[in-house]
This record gives sequence, C-alpha cells and structure tokens, in this order.
Amino acid sequence: MANCESCCFYCWDDEAEGYFCDVNFDEDEFARMEMKGNKDCPYYRLNDEYGTVRHQM
Repeated sequence: MANCESCCFYCWDDEAEGYFCDVNFDEDEFARMEMKGNKDCPYYRLNDEYGTVRHQM
C-alpha cells in the first residue's frame, strides 16, 4: 500500500489547515479504485526532490 504522506501529490491546504490529495480523480476512476479493494493509488509518485539531480550525475 502506498503511503500518501510520501507522495508528491499530498499537499497542504492553508484554508482547510490540513493535507489532501491533489490528483483530480473523475468519478469513474474513483469508483473503479474503490471496487477493486486495492488501496494502491495508480497516481502515487514518491516525493523525491533529489531524484532528478541523481539522474543527471
């Protein structure tokens, strides 16, 4: 299971004063994800700011 807290789409909202997922799921995608029972998000990407730098070396 992907950990949302380490995902680059997990963002802080100043107005709501909390974190949220910034991926724009449409209703069909969200329903398919819920029906599968699989909690792994297909949009999960590790929030690794240094990945690009390591790749350039």
